[in-house]
Amino acid sequence: CRKVTGREYACSTNSVIYRYDIATAECKNLTEGMMGYDTEPSFSPDGSKLAFLSMERDGYEADKVRLFIINLEDESKVELTENKFKYNVEGPVWMEDSKGLYFSSLVEGLKGIWRVDLDGNFAQVTPEREWYDFSSPTIVGDRLIATNTSMMRPSEIVSISATDGSWSAISHENDELISKLDEPKVEERWIKTTDGKKMLTWVLYPPKFDESKKYPSILVCLGGPQGTLSQGWSYRWNYRLMAQQGYIVILPNRRGTTAFGQEWCEQISGDYCGQNIKDYLSAADALKAEPYVGKMAAVGASYGGYSVYYLAGVHQNRFDAFIAHAGIFNQEHMYMVTEEMWFPNWDNGGIAQPNVKQSGAPWSDNPVAKRHYANSPHKLIKNWDTPILVIHGELDYRVPVDQGMAAFNAAQMMGVPSEMLLFPDENHWILKPQNSIHWHRTFFGWLDKWCK
Repeated sequence: CRKVTGREYACSTNSVIYRYDIATAECKNLTEGMMGYDTEPSFSPDGSKLAFLSMERDGYEADKVRLFIINLEDESKVELTENKFKYNVEGPVWMEDSKGLYFSSLVEGLKGIWRVDLDGNFAQVTPEREWYDFSSPTIVGDRLIATNTSMMRPSEIVSISATDGSWSAISHENDELISKLDEPKVEERWIKTTDGKKMLTWVLYPPKFDESKKYPSILVCLGGPQGTLSQGWSYRWNYRLMAQQGYIVILPNRRGTTAFGQEWCEQISGDYCGQNIKDYLSAADALKAEPYVGKMAAVGASYGGYSVYYLAGVHQNRFDAFIAHAGIFNQEHMYMVTEEMWFPNWDNGGIAQPNVKQSGAPWSDNPVAKRHYANSPHKLIKNWDTPILVIHGELDYRVPVDQGMAAFNAAQMMGVPSEMLLFPDENHWILKPQNSIHWHRTFFGWLDKWCK
């Protein structure tokens, strides 16, 4: 529970885990002094311990997700992940003997199932570098039951050996439909960045790909800004669907993605206009160097929409079209209209309390905030010269609709070929089936017009 209201609620991520005693009606704070996001409490089968997940810092929604154990007899806490596991923990599930847990984790761009004992010894259960994302499991005897997905198919239920990680599908709900489609080719590339690091970039090629021909391409800018482009399946931004429309699809895990440790993740905070934009340009340049890559579009939603708006001002003729969905266009105005205040406050260099000296607000003297607002995408509009489609939901309170309206109007005033698609009954996501069909027709219609 997060027992705060008003401005503090809008700026804080500090949730607390409480234990309520039914007999005495006592409600006790079990995470006193832990100021971040504490979630997913789970009792051990023998009732002696409680596992939970915790972020350390208040106001930072992408902090490392750590695994803690509380001994319920003396309420002492131990972090199992400290200095032993650098990735985020998801969905911990106790072993039946209470001597360890299973969980899922995104590690180097793929989500696998892991196990850990109470001494903090970690081991991966599912096969390494197998191109699937596995959910947190349920334990049934010596098997783990979970779902997995890939870029090639939606979720199916699978049974996994707890000893060697081998697995087989239990459900085959989508086999008949998938079997009727020609399958795109998927490639795992590690592209060199401008600061000498390597960036995992997934590349999907259209079915029956012929490298002697030229194909249009789509570079996908991730939202978040923290998140991961892995083997997940979406019914909104579906990469297989993009490839099956005849496009090469480029998915860079640029700075700010969460499956490569906290240093890679945290670099983006306070540097929206910097290294992660260079990472996108590195991916674009690497693929454009291939003889089979023709025209290229950049597309993205939310922070991905910010990336599109920013790239529109700095791309130097790399891209032939843009699509921005629910994107941040004017960072100064965004700070004052979003419903999730901790997000722009932290990523613009502030801390959880909005009235302290180190604020992420546009009126702050904080140098990180001043640099961010000075480099807002709307200040680069004079450089826009590439066709852009703007999409937004009018019930969006995360990135309100006036951001998209401002971007579209600015493009029109600059004489840039542009269109705007507004959904009066959608929020930050397009969720209604008929709206989704219209979204996809507009999305691919724009790409086909400028890239095919």
